[in-house]
Amino acid sequence: PVAAGSNGGAGGALGGWDGAVLSGCAIIVRGQPRGGPPPERQINLSNIRAGNLARRAAAGQLDAKDTPDEPWGFPAREFLRKKLIGKEVCFTVEYKTPQGREYGMVYLGKDMSGENIAESLVAEGLASRREGIRANNPEQSRLAELEEQAKSAKKGMWSEGTGSHTIRDLKYTIENPRHFVDSMHQKPVNGKLAPALALGVVPLLLPALLLPDYYLVTVMLSGIKCPTFKREADAPEVPEPFAAEAKFFTESRLLQRDVQIVLESCHNQNILGTILHPNGNITELLLKEGFARCVDWSIAVYTRGADKLRAAERFAKERKLRIWRDYVAPTANLDQKDKQFVAKVMQVLNADAIVVKLNSGDHKTIHLSSIRPPRLEGDSTQDKNRKLRPLYDIPYMFEAREFLRKKLIGKKVNVTVDYIRPASSATETVPAFSERTCATVSIGGINIAEALVSKGLATVIRYRQDDDQRSSHYDELLAAEARAIKNGKGLHSKKEVPIHRVADISGDTQKAKQFLPFLQRAGRSEAVVEYVFSGSRLKLFMPKETCLITFLLAGEPPARAGPPLSMAGGVEVEVESMDKAGNFIGWLHIEGLNLSVALVEHALSKVHFTAERSPYYKALLGAEEAAKQRKEKVWSHYEETPVEEVVPVLEEKERTANYKPVFVTEITDDLHFYVQDVETGAQLEKLMENMRAEVGTHPPVEGSYAPRRGDFCIAKFVDGEW
Repeated sequence: PVAAGSNGGAGGALGGWDGAVLSGCAIIVRGQPRGGPPPERQINLSNIRAGNLARRAAAGQLDAKDTPDEPWGFPAREFLRKKLIGKEVCFTVEYKTPQGREYGMVYLGKDMSGENIAESLVAEGLASRREGIRANNPEQSRLAELEEQAKSAKKGMWSEGTGSHTIRDLKYTIENPRHFVDSMHQKPVNGKLAPALALGVVPLLLPALLLPDYYLVTVMLSGIKCPTFKREADAPEVPEPFAAEAKFFTESRLLQRDVQIVLESCHNQNILGTILHPNGNITELLLKEGFARCVDWSIAVYTRGADKLRAAERFAKERKLRIWRDYVAPTANLDQKDKQFVAKVMQVLNADAIVVKLNSGDHKTIHLSSIRPPRLEGDSTQDKNRKLRPLYDIPYMFEAREFLRKKLIGKKVNVTVDYIRPASSATETVPAFSERTCATVSIGGINIAEALVSKGLATVIRYRQDDDQRSSHYDELLAAEARAIKNGKGLHSKKEVPIHRVADISGDTQKAKQFLPFLQRAGRSEAVVEYVFSGSRLKLFMPKETCLITFLLAGEPPARAGPPLSMAGGVEVEVESMDKAGNFIGWLHIEGLNLSVALVEHALSKVHFTAERSPYYKALLGAEEAAKQRKEKVWSHYEETPVEEVVPVLEEKERTANYKPVFVTEITDDLHFYVQDVETGAQLEKLMENMRAEVGTHPPVEGSYAPRRGDFCIAKFVDGEW
């Protein structure tokens, strides 16, 4: 007797088993595994015969036909399957044919005292004694006795009728696999893995029998790829590392087990699905044990959630199991504090890049992992002489930048570094890139890259299968892109692309003169800082006027120092005038803060004499005086000079007076007074009467009018009159 082991090889929740049941009188047993797949032997039961199972016609033979089940053949096989699969058995070999086929007896358990399987089959009427076998020994006599008892009890094949109800209607082909898969609605279907798997060489192509309609299909596991057996020409098959172990791992847990099969998709006539065993999911187990890797092309159809597969793969990677034995994580050289951190977004450089301020005060450029901003397809510019402005000329580039700006500027975000892309040299088609830190950036639990992709404002980069330098949320990005494509969002829209006709009037004196009156009358206008040339010189985009202007801060001396910096920040500006070079001069406000006053207050600038006539002059002087007293930065060498009394000397000269009678209407606290011309008093009185009559007829509604500088308006005087 030879004991067959039941260890089943590598660990896992599904456990192991002994072999396979090929038919009602043939099984495969395996010995104890020692460092790899264990040896297996096929044992045919002596002295009995069970009905043959259906056999498909050999491919390539024109006259070949499918052979159906013989009556009671399938029930006999099922009887053995349920009794033996997963159990330890003992067998004896009585004789061997010249072709090497072994015949003997199989017992349930560790020795020959266990249940005799051949006798059990005969007793149930699922097998008969072979013709010509005489009962000339105790074993054969026992079989003859059991057969007679089964006949008397009309069991199995000895029951009335032809047994046609035990013949399966096997369906080997499916005319429309995609329609067949869709008809299952991704719901679990009862089934079992067919014995043909024991002879297969690919761990992921699993022949399965779907019940109760007996469809024989081959299921490819969704979302993963295992090492395979390669064959070139007539050379023998050569397994890739761990291919044989992966095959045995799958067989030893699923072969001929009762399982549920979820048919998930169809790809090139191959059916993709998931095999569910009551004790676990083989797809996730293969990944967790390091026998498989995730694949992007089919992971999206995995109905149990791609995140579970990624987590299982990550588990094997961290422990360097099997195919990951040489794995090195993309961020292995980074400290934990450099892998995950919270930072404040200071700038938006592009549709996929931002600058953040770390807790240390340093600034760091972060690129969003695995996404690509909008690109120029072909030649979309008609004017060959005009310089390309990517932000405005590339479709959806401006929308993508604006989305990031409004979502992130000035906000704190969570940064998880996924990989560091090394610097690359330039080629004929690709420019050179410096080293990039690529990360997942989230705010309020929202992955900002996923949000961009879902709106169709970016696309997802496709990688080689062995390229692990990708976003830690890559599957979510792919799903977001699929939704954007389905809904026709942004880049995937069939509508005409948005066109931004932006006039660049920076340095163009003639155009600047045309725009100046509009900007002056507009008062405070929204603007976006596109570029900072220095502390007082900026390039602004005016959304309402759709123009680009160069803007100089009023009250500040001309300055050219300071590094160029892209801010993409939203501000408000008041344009007062322009210089000879076509640059606009005015005041810039950031969240209510006057930037000119702030620069003076922080001792980064001095007050210019041109601010004397501005409404912010007092604030500027106060800020400058405080900065002088602190002696910081531009005032670090400031020494207060003593005030000398200056007595003005008036030169006598002839003076001509032109007196006019006036009526004083108001005197202010700082000794300014207001008058009205007496000569035009009659006209004024007439005007006042008409105005009061009009007001009396149509009284103004309080709050209906917001006065702006330069407007003519009426107001109620101290005497209650308009």
